[in-house]
Amino acid sequence: MAALAPTSSLCHSIVSSTDAKFPSSVRANARLAARQPSTILPALSASPHLSSSASLNLSSRLIPTRPFDHGRQSTHSRVAVISAAAASDTPKVSPSSPSSSSKPLERVLVVGASGGVGQLCVASLLSKSLPVRALVRSVEKAEALFADAPADLIQIVSADLRQPGTISPALFTGVSAVIVCVGTTAFPSKRWDGDNGPEQTDYIGVKNLLAALPSTLSRIIFVSSAGVERYNQLPYNILNLFGVLKYKKMAEDLVKSSGIPYTILRPGRLTDGPYTSYDLNTLLKATAGMRKAVEVRRGSDTLSGETSRVTLAECCVQALGVKEAENEVFELLSVEGEGPGSDEGAWEKILASAPAGK
Repeated sequence: MAALAPTSSLCHSIVSSTDAKFPSSVRANARLAARQPSTILPALSASPHLSSSASLNLSSRLIPTRPFDHGRQSTHSRVAVISAAAASDTPKVSPSSPSSSSKPLERVLVVGASGGVGQLCVASLLSKSLPVRALVRSVEKAEALFADAPADLIQIVSADLRQPGTISPALFTGVSAVIVCVGTTAFPSKRWDGDNGPEQTDYIGVKNLLAALPSTLSRIIFVSSAGVERYNQLPYNILNLFGVLKYKKMAEDLVKSSGIPYTILRPGRLTDGPYTSYDLNTLLKATAGMRKAVEVRRGSDTLSGETSRVTLAECCVQALGVKEAENEVFELLSVEGEGPGSDEGAWEKILASAPAGK
């Protein structure tokens, strides 16, 4: 319970605050949480937001490319910073590349690539020798994080999803699939600085991204959260004091109506990491500890528990190649036991045979 004390203190602070940003409904829920911490706070630990912070063939042939040569180039060889002015341009491919006169590039765009889950998605893709385009706000952070990545497999691009003018169509040229793992904290924190709260990050940013995505994508993987269909019920209404679950659900609905084949993942409270050592080798060696097995349910929001970031990231990548995961929603928890690891066949079986939620 010691780790949950900040949430209890926050509830008391909200009740006593005179700040107009706390409406009556928020204060009412906070009063309830302050009176019943032993009942409500443990259940809140099941959420990821209380943590500190045609299908793609996964065995497809590598298609080495150079970074974009238009727009502003970084001195870093793998970075392509695309400006809005270059929106009508297309990425240039090296004449020596086997893809330049044959088939389109098969590259996965990871949105939020420098975040706790995003960086592990990038590491998983690279470990399979799959080309990655990492979309981040801070190029400098991503350059440091992925400094040891093969230059022919990774491209780093920059955009702020809250600002639609920064989302150039060139970001998606040559991309076959997209993994979206953006998010912020459920309660006010430093991560909210600069208009980075749940509405802006979890909803408006995703809305702007979807409006710009090409309809030719084979799949969009969207990382959501447990509790998005229960945010008016205890204990999730406490977690949703500032709307994080509501906005996640609104973003889910946009993904479903986008016309792009999708897979939505609803993890519990995220564990393991985030890994912030800026060392790719650390990411590649990250494990889910003793809880390597997974419990997966289809099309429901009923589970409560924890989900390893490592397992969640691997599921994001593996779902790209599972036809039965197309246009489906999955709950995902980590449980004790030996799990699928990075075994494609094991993941395909888990996702294809996942039971419907109760």
